[in-house]
Amino acid sequence: MKSIQVGLYGANGHQVWRNVEGNARAVCRGVAGFSRERLSPALQKADGLRDYGTLEAMLADPGLDLVSLCSPRRDGQARDAIRCLEAGKHVYAEKPCALNEADLDAILATAARRGVKFHEMAGSAFDQPYREMGRLVRSGAIGTVVQVWAQKSYPWYPTRPQDEGLDGGLLMQVGVHAVRFIEHVTGLQAVEVSARETRLGNPVSTGECRRAAQLTMRLSNGGLASAIANYLNPHESFGSWGNEHLRVFGTGGFVESTDAHARTRLVLNERDCGALAPAEPSLDWFECFLDELTGAGGFPIPLEEELHPARVVIRAKAGVMKADP
Repeated sequence: MKSIQVGLYGANGHQVWRNVEGNARAVCRGVAGFSRERLSPALQKADGLRDYGTLEAMLADPGLDLVSLCSPRRDGQARDAIRCLEAGKHVYAEKPCALNEADLDAILATAARRGVKFHEMAGSAFDQPYREMGRLVRSGAIGTVVQVWAQKSYPWYPTRPQDEGLDGGLLMQVGVHAVRFIEHVTGLQAVEVSARETRLGNPVSTGECRRAAQLTMRLSNGGLASAIANYLNPHESFGSWGNEHLRVFGTGGFVESTDAHARTRLVLNERDCGALAPAEPSLDWFECFLDELTGAGGFPIPLEEELHPARVVIRAKAGVMKADP
């Protein structure tokens, strides 16, 4: 079986160098937009590793199959994705993959027209214990989902970008995780959303960086959901870089994961079932992409469902999917 030849463009995000190291199905063919010194010693010394220099030079390589995009500026990444797709390369893109809905639709239209695959690095709700929570919720174990609450919190540090164009901003690059938890765990989509953000606590008076954001949503079954995102996690004392919570309330009980997975619990109307005991490992989204490209399988949800949280935060930021007054 031919290995998928992967080019890594940019290091502004969760670049996949660890996913390709020692991977029998994927080979790091070369890099652009950052120095190869960012790679592990083993990858740096790999035979034939190319320093393309530019994205254009990378795309000119006929042997390249897939580009992993962590573009230097997130507000330029949709354009980069379209260039890659037009060149006939599959694309795996850091979130947010686009900052407006027109660009998101253009990416999908280009991929379909050129006959190549596009995916966002969107697997956060398929890490455990969320995967197990999704299995329970979708099986009907807690009855009809009525209300969901999610949190995604990261630390503040002085080099957080004050220009939202660099990383997409708090709502779209952090809040999207919370929306994924809600939608991908429950299988329900937000059909209405409203958002509020604040710069309160930003020490740079002219900076764009928001310290907190919140979303309220109506779900496709009529249920309600809310999510918060912030740069307020005191990670050194809390003990984890991210502080995540997810609670799903249904007519037959609830299931939750709190304090960055420190505690999980399933409570049914009849009994307290205690902590979750996932029987399956987390799903690796990059490996799912390789499954799709090699015919070995694919993703657990359709692409439209994968990318819907991105649409939700884009619409929330633009204020175009407002909840009822």
